[in-house]
Amino acid sequence: MQSSHTSTLAGHFLIAMPGLAEPPFSRGVALLCQHDEDGAIGLLVNQLSEFRFGDVLAQMKLDCSDPSLGDAPVLIGGPVQQERGFVLHREPGHWEASYRINDEWSVTTSRDILVALAAGDGPRQALMALGYSGWGAGQLEQELRDNAWLTVEASERVVFDTPLEERWSAAAGLVGIDPLQLPGYAGHA
Repeated sequence: MQSSHTSTLAGHFLIAMPGLAEPPFSRGVALLCQHDEDGAIGLLVNQLSEFRFGDVLAQMKLDCSDPSLGDAPVLIGGPVQQERGFVLHREPGHWEASYRINDEWSVTTSRDILVALAAGDGPRQALMALGYSGWGAGQLEQELRDNAWLTVEASERVVFDTPLEERWSAAAGLVGIDPLQLPGYAGHA
């Protein structure tokens, strides 16, 4: 369900400015999954959790025969509901609980995508995150006015092909800036 709100940032990255220091948002890159007048929901795509995909599959009592999949990192999607898993992927598929972010991105929360991934039948590229990031009505807009975040259309290359520790700089590079050259605070005239 795409919102009719004309200025939605769903499908865009939020790139934390250097002054945003609280974990897990410090040097964070969030892909916004939903954004409308009621608020926003996103998944951080560059904050490593202590878990591996194999740990999640084992907890769900699913076998994984692909060692590289089992060793794939699980990310911290945000501070809200960290016991809940989210799979961010490009191919829409027909999963029980899947949400189309836009024409490019989907997020799925149902067990069937984990079963498919473990069997080698899931999306070719997927990212697993625990928890999500949420903003109430008007909160994200205020943080944007306060220069806490940069925004740019989300990139498959940054999410799936860039090492975790380089995703913040790579995402900022999409805007055409080096985030390390930015001041750590917002200036107001």
